[in-house]
Amino acid sequence: MSKTAFITGASRGIGRAIAKTFAGAGYNLALCCHHSKEELLSLAEQLRKECHVQVLAFAGDVSDYDFVEKMTEETLNTFHKIDVLINNAGISYIGLLTDMSVEDWNHIVSTNLTSVFHTCRCIVPSMVSAKCGRIINISSVWGNVGASCEVAYSACKGGINAFTKALGKELAPSHITVNAIACGVIDTDMNRCFTEEERLSLVEEIPAGRMGAPEEAAQLALSIASGPEYLNSQIIVLDGGWI
Repeated sequence: MSKTAFITGASRGIGRAIAKTFAGAGYNLALCCHHSKEELLSLAEQLRKECHVQVLAFAGDVSDYDFVEKMTEETLNTFHKIDVLINNAGISYIGLLTDMSVEDWNHIVSTNLTSVFHTCRCIVPSMVSAKCGRIINISSVWGNVGASCEVAYSACKGGINAFTKALGKELAPSHITVNAIACGVIDTDMNRCFTEEERLSLVEEIPAGRMGAPEEAAQLALSIASGPEYLNSQIIVLDGGWI
């Protein structure tokens, strides 16, 4: 029986690369995004044709628990199980903390961190029932060390790291692993807010001499999904030796 992967933030960047990589490995998919519905639907159709897998596509806000619950129910009704959950949805905010509004703070926390609670709260019971499962959270090196002018983003990713370590311990007896990938600078739309000069300066700091590719994060996610059960509660850094 084919396995099923549930991926948030799947229309672009790392999430899109993960969807393609898992489809190529034969996984059926449940994909969601918030603002790029047409891109997501196009991706879903492409993967159905090229990889001969089943793909469900949902457009909505993962910070809305009711949306996540309905998405989970439809996925389980269709595929009867969710083998891998990948929490990738996220947004950034660059600026001084003192310039940040309460609304901006709450929006980032609900999208980047609370959404991870929502998906896990909805999906974990089916994994516990099956006595197997893999949860992979896409985090950031800023969750380990923090970044000036990205306090909210860093706080969310630090929260995801702690969430990962704690939930992995909680679910280990049920043969479910929870790990996170702490990404460095990955060449996605999120980092295209920087000027070319800023990007070149940033690359000079990275020992690998380049930004990471979304496909590299996707390959690591697939490796974790198919890896040993004894790998659990870990924050795996993917940053070209940067931090």
